[in-house]
Amino acid sequence: MMHARDFTASGVATHKDAGQLLDQFCARFAEHVIITRSEVGARLETVIGSADIAVNNDRLDIKLRCPTAAMLFTIRSMVAENLFELSTGNALDLNWADGPQPLAIPNFREISVVDAYDVTPHMRRVVVATDDARHFVEGGMHVRLLIPPKGREPVWPHTEPDGRIHWPKGDDALIIRAYTIRSIDLDRCEMNIDFVVHDGDNVPGASWAMTARPGDRAGLIGPGGGVPTARKLILAGDETALPAIARIAASVPADADLRIFLEVADKQEEQPLTSSASMDITWLHRNGAAAGTTDTLECILRDIVPAADPETFVWAACEQKQARSIRAFVKSEIARDPGTFSIAAYWQR
Repeated sequence: MMHARDFTASGVATHKDAGQLLDQFCARFAEHVIITRSEVGARLETVIGSADIAVNNDRLDIKLRCPTAAMLFTIRSMVAENLFELSTGNALDLNWADGPQPLAIPNFREISVVDAYDVTPHMRRVVVATDDARHFVEGGMHVRLLIPPKGREPVWPHTEPDGRIHWPKGDDALIIRAYTIRSIDLDRCEMNIDFVVHDGDNVPGASWAMTARPGDRAGLIGPGGGVPTARKLILAGDETALPAIARIAASVPADADLRIFLEVADKQEEQPLTSSASMDITWLHRNGAAAGTTDTLECILRDIVPAADPETFVWAACEQKQARSIRAFVKSEIARDPGTFSIAAYWQR
């Protein structure tokens, strides 16, 4: 139901095969959002808002609804960017009823490094400062980290008239990765962002964390990805999900009940979690097995979720293949209510 605080936007995307474009759009997001298809189009529901898209001959009629202006911007840019990507080779014209979008990205904030240190042998924390830490308190816990080239003055992105984000290119190109804000200190205007440090060639986020020095500048776009509000929660994940699980545990009310399952390399990777709620934490050690190669989390969830209270919210995040298996089990095999679970792929092996 719409209420006074809802922010809405409507637009029209013209494309010679609008129906196929919508099919491709829905397929791309099938693992990440709740999609309800109808004879006229589709409804996509996320934790930060919804998008209703109807096919009308050679066009898509788009209606967006979100609880905040920043979330509306996020949904709008996500829709715009993905429609243009999927329409490669065919002309797409996208216009919004409220006209061209402003250049400034409303949920962008510049940050500077204050400190960086190892929390465990494979988890490094970067403490960053911002003039507007309160902006990141509500609206989700995930952000896009924008890392500028070393030795160059950062060139930050801006929006295009059609709602897409214009990213700097060439020598000014940014490295963009998604991370979780582990905690926020409003008194100091500082935030902690934790990075899993692992071997590999394509680990620019971890490389930045390892070389971060006080005064280094970067950018954040967000937040997004809401925090579950249920009173009973099952939280499961590997070390990439540990910052998010810690943030959720710290944010829930005292009358909440948490069952947490965390898979890490070994005992040295365990971290203290704080919460005012009741917590039952189980640490799972791979003991030499490579990350993303075990089925431990899936086996545990297969055992406990069917017996859990139907209102218990199931949240899990891990390697892509594992996440797909867990999602298929929760969504299809036991047919849980879509509003009672969130299964995310945080990385790909």
